[in-house]
Amino acid sequence: MNEEPEHHDCCAHHGHHHELVIDGLSVSYRDILALSGVSMATSCGNRVALIGPNGAGKSTLLKAIAGLVPRSAGEIRWRGTSVKKWSREFAYLPQREEVDWSFPITVRGLVEMGRYPQTGWWRKFSEDDIRAVDTALDSLNLNDLQDRQIRELSGGQQQRAFLARALAQEAHVLLLDEPFTGLDRNAATLLGELLAKLAKDGRLIIASHHDLVSAQSLFDEVLVLNTKQVAFGAVAETLTPQLISETFAI
Repeated sequence: MNEEPEHHDCCAHHGHHHELVIDGLSVSYRDILALSGVSMATSCGNRVALIGPNGAGKSTLLKAIAGLVPRSAGEIRWRGTSVKKWSREFAYLPQREEVDWSFPITVRGLVEMGRYPQTGWWRKFSEDDIRAVDTALDSLNLNDLQDRQIRELSGGQQQRAFLARALAQEAHVLLLDEPFTGLDRNAATLLGELLAKLAKDGRLIIASHHDLVSAQSLFDEVLVLNTKQVAFGAVAETLTPQLISETFAI
């Protein structure tokens, strides 16, 4: 059973009231060490980029924080409480190519799935549940698209629909796997503005990202990985040419 802290409104408690601490995290797939020795601390209001070459462990780290893969070592603490497996305050958004877009579900149906951790699969939605879904759709300008099948959406709209599901879940920590991949420039700009707003509202954004240039403007902090932790800190101070050259062997 997960030891989950009492739920609070993230937007009302900025800064270290909502701190995520990762201490000595390692993940193995059978006998293969996929990620080792990750230690960092950040808090609500920040946007953290995970950067590193292919196979560096970025997706693995996101899934480990989300409780989707087991940890072989280390601890994750959220607001001072150890997170054993999964917390409904964490929302994981997979890479778009991992999603079965042919699944017959509307945008509203997808967003409603964010309420299932609170309601269970079979309980009737309360007024609070309906309000949370309506608010999430409205926040991401999806009202006009709520009855559309998810396969009919553009890439940017699909990302917004998954973010709306996370908002309906009332998640504090948004774990995004390559959210900008495949988006055109306009959709990427809109997504960047949306993530900035969500962080300003008090959420913690952690996203794997491959574009070293745009990382400077999209994120506040960066964790550089290459199967182990290379560096963590403010983007401008951490992503030095020397570090990039050493990490990516360029």
